[in-house]
Amino acid sequence: MPTLAVIIPAAGKSSRFGGKEKKPFVVLDGRPVWQRSAELFWNRSEVTRVYLVLSPEDREEFRSRFGHLIAFTNIALVDGGEERFESVANALERIPESVDFVAVHDAVRPLGTSRLIDAVLAAAVEHGAAMPAIPVADTLKQVDPTTNRITGTVPRAGLWQAQTPQVFRRDWLVAAYANRTKLTPPVTDDAQLVEAIGHAVVVVPGSPTNFKITTQDDLDLAEAILKSRVSKSTPGPAVGFGDEAQW
Repeated sequence: MPTLAVIIPAAGKSSRFGGKEKKPFVVLDGRPVWQRSAELFWNRSEVTRVYLVLSPEDREEFRSRFGHLIAFTNIALVDGGEERFESVANALERIPESVDFVAVHDAVRPLGTSRLIDAVLAAAVEHGAAMPAIPVADTLKQVDPTTNRITGTVPRAGLWQAQTPQVFRRDWLVAAYANRTKLTPPVTDDAQLVEAIGHAVVVVPGSPTNFKITTQDDLDLAEAILKSRVSKSTPGPAVGFGDEAQW
């Protein structure tokens, strides 16, 4: 299996979330959100290191609250920038050339699964770049931001909603980031950068539960999903010869 480094940007301002804490630091069913995202990767055999990108202003708080959680992991802390792409670029500079692939995964997308990561990585190894996504199911409306009036309806045929982890050949992602200043904003994900230098990105079917936590409602939904997963994985009582069972 080729080697994989993982970048987890967690340096955002969480302006849409509200509350006293930034989204990655909020507790989700007993663990901080960033940890639930990072632990999807840190014990995988092909992962060389997980690069957790933090705002410099959060580093001291992070070490105070969570330092014990990363003491025996392969996590490296990286200073983030003002924008997400600056944060990813900072981490990308730390990854050795010997690493084959790089995954970029949102710190606030904690409900991924090993099966999904396996599928995305396998597709990236075969094609050079891959990402999970789900087909858009709802009607899409264009809305005037000033009046909130609908100005048009966007056909959803062929539209997919992007998710992470997005996995790329390391050399492709390095070249894509070197080219990023030549692109006209907005650039909204890493796949767009890779596409801009001429490489195709393959889509792997994602999952509706692999969503990004943006609001408090998202956090509540994530908590319910985690509790449901635990409930389904807990075995029921053993059935013995003394039980009232039909044999």
